[in-house]
Amino acid sequence: MNKNSLEVNLKELESIVSKMEQGDMALEDSIKSYEKGMLLLKSCQDSLKEIEQKVLVLSAENTLEKFKPTNE
Repeated sequence: MNKNSLEVNLKELESIVSKMEQGDMALEDSIKSYEKGMLLLKSCQDSLKEIEQKVLVLSAENTLEKFKPTNE
């Protein structure tokens, strides 16, 4: 779908949510915005998964390991 950066997609998604929360959109426009928002959400989730897979840290042995959050 949208190959924009994660930040651009999030900003656009936030804009859609803000407009929809105002409650003054026609039903058809709301549905179109909802559909676009869902596509943007999927794109953002895919980007985050890709970024998560790239997050690596150097271990003490100078090898690359998958990042492990401290809260797990």
